[in-house]
Amino acid sequence: MPRRTPVPDSAPADPRFMRRALAQAARAAREGETPVGAVVVKDGVVVGRGRNQRETRRDATLHAEMTAIRAASRRLGSWRLDGCDLYVTLEPCPMCAGAIQQARLRAVYYGAKDPKAGACGSRTDLFSVPGLNHYPSVEAGCLETECAAVLTDFFRALRAKDRTLGTRGVRRDKAKAAGTAGAAGAAGRTSP
Repeated sequence: MPRRTPVPDSAPADPRFMRRALAQAARAAREGETPVGAVVVKDGVVVGRGRNQRETRRDATLHAEMTAIRAASRRLGSWRLDGCDLYVTLEPCPMCAGAIQQARLRAVYYGAKDPKAGACGSRTDLFSVPGLNHYPSVEAGCLETECAAVLTDFFRALRAKDRTLGTRGVRRDKAKAAGTAGAAGAAGRTSP
């Protein structure tokens, strides 16, 4: 049966690390990305940092959790992140929950719940699926108010910008046009 209580060697959430994740979220917001940030911590040291980058790098897999896990794996020289904890400002989605499970992270601490895509209890709970080979402990609500406010403020500003431009789809249309232009330019290149 899945383990829903903290594992013996995980500690309560440390707000210092969530503040570091919030700094990554602020950086994402400055880059025009949905402001979600994450850090991977081992033995009290940040070993991986990440922020959403899917708009700027045009890659749907570049969520904050994924980039933090990749950075930690590079630094530690292993895909196994045993003994590592993840701090993330927003509840992980199903894709990120799968990566967390595969990376064998010990604990997940998240700030704001995600009622639309949260996979740690809000929308679904992938860590309660019987038969998985690893179950991280999960703690919700670390600096929840601050984490939620970053997202609320960001989307409020985007909606206001869309209203001044007269359409809600301007950002989507610009992203599509940039993607089409980028693909056309890449198609026109020849290999040396």
